[in-house]
Order: sequence, then C-alpha cells, then structure tokens
Amino acid sequence: MSERTLPPAVEQPVGVPSDAPSAAHVDAGDAGYSKSLKSRHVNMIAIGGAIGTGLFLGAGGRLANAGPSLAIAYGVCGFFAFLVVRSLGELVLYRPSSGAFVSYAREFLGEKGAYAAGWMYFLNWATTGIADITAVATYTHYWGMFTDVPQWMVALVALAVVLSVNLISVKIFGELEFWFATVKVAALVLFMCVGIVLLVTRHPVDGNVPGPGLVLDNGGIFPNGLLPMLLVMQGIVFAYASVELVGITAGETSQPEKIMPKAINSIMWRIGVFYVGSVLLLAMLLPWDGYSASQSPFVTVLSHVGVPAAAGVMNLVVLTAAMSSLNSGLYSTGRILRSMALAGSAPRFTGVMSRSQVPYGGILLTAGFCVLGVGLNYLVPSKAFEIVLNFAAIGILSTWAMIMVCHLLFCRAAAEGRVTRPGYRLPGAPYTQIATLVFLVGVLVLMWADGGAGRITVMLIPAIAAALVAGWFCVRRRVDATRLDAASRRASVR
Repeated sequence: MSERTLPPAVEQPVGVPSDAPSAAHVDAGDAGYSKSLKSRHVNMIAIGGAIGTGLFLGAGGRLANAGPSLAIAYGVCGFFAFLVVRSLGELVLYRPSSGAFVSYAREFLGEKGAYAAGWMYFLNWATTGIADITAVATYTHYWGMFTDVPQWMVALVALAVVLSVNLISVKIFGELEFWFATVKVAALVLFMCVGIVLLVTRHPVDGNVPGPGLVLDNGGIFPNGLLPMLLVMQGIVFAYASVELVGITAGETSQPEKIMPKAINSIMWRIGVFYVGSVLLLAMLLPWDGYSASQSPFVTVLSHVGVPAAAGVMNLVVLTAAMSSLNSGLYSTGRILRSMALAGSAPRFTGVMSRSQVPYGGILLTAGFCVLGVGLNYLVPSKAFEIVLNFAAIGILSTWAMIMVCHLLFCRAAAEGRVTRPGYRLPGAPYTQIATLVFLVGVLVLMWADGGAGRITVMLIPAIAAALVAGWFCVRRRVDATRLDAASRRASVR
C-alpha cells in the first residue's frame, strides 16, 4: 500500500445515521497491516502490560499506608482487570481488529460511542506518555553523569528514541517490547527468589526475622483499618492500566484465535504471582511501616541485606518499565486513531500508513502531545508527573467501562441471534460485566473520598465531557460524509 493511500471507509447504507450500529460491521482501519507480531511478542506484551512502575515503585508507599492488606487490594483490582481483558479477548475472537474496543463500540454503540471511546483512550495514553517521559527523566538523574542534564532534555531524547522505534515497523516495536517485558519479569523473579531464600533461612533483614510473625505482630493484615486499603485501589487501577493493550495487537498477528486466549489467560496467574505474591513476600521480610513512598520496596529489602548496587539495578528496571509504557502508548494510539480517522472522527492525517505498514499519523499526533510534557518538564519539573496523572486516571476508567459496555451489548446481540459468541467467553456474563462497572464507579467514589488530587480528577469529568460533546459537533458532518461516500462506492461497485 502506498504511503498516502487510504482504504475505503466503513461501509454503511445510505440514510443510516452516523451513530447507528452496522449490521454487518467492517472496520476499514483493519486493512493494510502486516501480521508481524509473533506469539512470543504477544505473550510478553501481555505480561508487560500487567507489570509496570506501579509495582516496582508505587508498592512502597501503598504498603506504608495499607499494610499487608495491600495484597488483597492488588488481588481484587487484578481480578477486575482480568475480567476487562477477558471481555476484550472474547470480542477479539469474535472479530479481530486493530481498532479493538473502538471498533466494537462503533459496531454496538454507533459512531458516537466509538468517538468517545477513542478520544478518551487517546487522553489516557497522551497524558500517560507525558508521565512516562517525566519518569524516565527523573530516574535517569539517579546516576551522577546525568545530574547536570536538564530534565526536559532527557525527556525529549527518551521520546525521540521510542518514537523512532515505533515508526520503523511493528516487528521492531514487538521486539523492543519483548525485551522490555523480559527485563521486568527477570527482575521480579530474581527478587522473589532472593526473598524466598531469606524467608526459608530466616536470615535477618534490618534486625527483623522474616516470616508471618512480622505481619501478625505488627497490627495484622489491616494495621490501619479497612479504609486505607480501599483508598489505595485507585492507584492500583492505574498500575494495571496497560492490560487492554494485548487486544489491540490482535490485528497484527497471523493467528489471533490461537495466540490471544493463551496470552489473556496467563494474565490472571501472573497478577497473582507477581503482584499479590511479591507484596506478601515484602510484608514477611520487613514490617509494613519499614517501607516508604520515596524508595522502591525491593530496593529497601535488598539494601538491608547488603546486595551491591541494588538501588542502581532497580532504578534501571523502573526506567525500563517507563520506556515500555511509552512504547506501548504510541503503538496503541496509532492503531486506535487510524480506525477513527477512516470513519471521520479523527483528523484525516492520522489514518495514513507508511510503506512499512505503520500508521504513523496517529503515532506522531500522540508524540506531539507528549512534547507538551517536555514543556511541562521545562516549566514545572517537580509537578509535571502529578498534573498529567489526573487526566490519565479518567481515561483508564472510561476505557475499561467502555469495554465492559461493549461486551454487554455483544452478549445481548448474541442472545437475539444477530452475532455468534466464540467458544472463548467471559465467565458469568452478564453479572461479571455489571460487577466490573460497579467496581469502576466505586473507584471514582474512592477518588472523591480521598480528597486532594483524586477529588480534582473527578471534578474534571464534566469539563472533559463538555469537550467531547463540542468535538462531536465539529466532526459529525465529516463522519456522515465518510459514511455516505463509502455507501456510494459500494453502490457503484455493485
């Protein structure tokens, strides 16, 4: 496909409103992709999406607030994250699409639903990308050789490197993400092996003998009560924010029906082992109040047992996790924006594809917003991270909610005989979708109850909703024109 060639838009009969679902849905945004992602790429992308800086760095502060009950919070949030990705997995096997939940929203909710889902996902990753390059710049300053390099300059270099990788080919993206995920998994496995040895041999850690006694003798599982555990859940949801990425890769794999179920099913036990298991291990190696938000909990333990360069190694791992997140964000928004552009609800240039079959327009748009993050790092380097996390949190919750709503409507369509559910299904439907939606609303309530940044985040929702409505009135004529043009081409072919 030539550099500037656009495939036909989604076909829909003349006279059907732009926000009406199509009976026989075809997503033009799925055309033109190479099938270069292999099973090992997708499996490691699934792992990498479930393991991020929220565990490597954020678990220390959460342990200090919630105590050992943090393991329960990780387990509960991980369970709902699995339900979300399992729902997306069933939709993927019904109809693989690089547009993922945006494409499914278009089919079951109409173009308005796809428009809202796509731009909220873009908001999520554009702001998360700013957080990622801010994190990279912050972590890089750990090493003395980078101390004198301005934070904004490090952020710009990090963005340029990951952007270049994404623009070359999807295979290069897959390889880079494979190795990013490998580093994260290897670091966790190594720490857990060291922790288990300390636990079995009862080797003192900072004068404390490891074991369940450290939990029981320091206030039990809920040393500060139940409320702190509930309040940390909003941050844990952010830690699981990339799990839906595995669904977007379906459009660029040759055998999604074989690869996807295996990759998605593995997320559940990986969450159990890496999140719940590591937090339980941390709680039995040191008292919960021995950790802090200022230091990775893994560094806290390893430094107390004299492991050389523990802080430096873990800093490199956290840096890798941030680069991985940025890499994933550019990849996923490029595909989502292309699906939207070919339906008329995103700028036309985001629908173009390079000769190497990369939707570079959407990738460049996301990178452009990340450049704003470079500006934030120049103007307010100490506050850049907190500012953008508020917006990212709203994007994450809305994306997960949209996936569950689409799946609910998909199940209803299947019950009416309009579609056929694949053999790989979400257990307990429709109760599991409803429970997940209730959980997501509960997270919003907890954000409000927590005050501070969480309350500001919730207060931003009406402003974002107003912006979406205004944006729809700006694009709806182009959406209608795109639909009519597609219908005309279809009629002329017949």
